[in-house]
Amino acid sequence: MMDPIVNEVREIRERLASQFDFDIRKIVADARRRQESSKSRVVSFETPKKPLQPTGAAIPAPPSATSPEATPAAEL
Repeated sequence: MMDPIVNEVREIRERLASQFDFDIRKIVADARRRQESSKSRVVSFETPKKPLQPTGAAIPAPPSATSPEATPAAEL
C-alpha cells in the first residue's frame, strides 16, 4: 500500500539525514540547535518523569485479520 503522506515523510527524512551524512550525532545536534532558537518544542530530550498511562482496552482483531507478518515467531 502506497501512502503519499508516508512517502513524503520518508523523502524529507532521507533528505535531512543526507545533509548530516546520516550521522545521528549530527542530526541530534542540529535538532538541539533548532530547539534553542525556536519558540515551540522541536523535540524533547528529557526522560518522562512518570510512566505513560494506558488509554483503554485494546479492541481485538478478528482471527481472519492475522497475517504471517503479524504472527509472533513462537506461533509460526
